[in-house]
Amino acid sequence: MKAYPPKAHYRLHAGYIAWLLHRVTGLGLALYIFMHIWVIHNISRGKEAFNQVMAIVQSPLFHFLEVGLLACVVFHGLNGIRVVLIDFGPAAEKGPHKTWVWATIAVSAFLTVLGGVPMIRLAFH
Repeated sequence: MKAYPPKAHYRLHAGYIAWLLHRVTGLGLALYIFMHIWVIHNISRGKEAFNQVMAIVQSPLFHFLEVGLLACVVFHGLNGIRVVLIDFGPAAEKGPHKTWVWATIAVSAFLTVLGGVPMIRLAFH
């Protein structure tokens, strides 16, 4: 059996960037679920406890984090659709995977800016 030498480093190509971003956004979404459950849990502790938590999450910092959440949701969803199309659809036969990755990132960025601007405006009003 032939032994292959180990790679010293990974090349930073479009597929690797998409893979890495998909994992990071998935982790971000998983962490958000725990925070969301914690906030909703405070409903059971009474009106005053819930209002205290809501005062914290209405700070400008959390509005910026909401834009980050939007970016995670948009990229993770669009990249998931891209992966399904490559695995099961006609995109697997054509091969312009680099174009698909950069298009996914560009559309995700555009939709994040489009949805994030009203959120940031709300943070400062």
